[in-house]
Amino acid sequence: MVSIKIEKLDEGAYLATSDVLPGLVAEGRTIAETMEIAQDVARKIIESYIEHGDPLPPEMAPASRTVRNIKIPVAVT
Repeated sequence: MVSIKIEKLDEGAYLATSDVLPGLVAEGRTIAETMEIAQDVARKIIESYIEHGDPLPPEMAPASRTVRNIKIPVAVT
């Protein structure tokens, strides 16, 4: 998940940027359009990170340990 900030520009369009994902800049006519464009830009930036072997920003790194509730059978004799 990427946090973005959307602001309305003087000319009426909307601009999306992200403090978490440097380079994410998207502009659209509506908030919905801007969010859609931002999602595509974020996907391309992340794909580029992965393709070049660069680490993702710390705020985006997946958790190193995932805890799940799993039931296992245990035989008692």
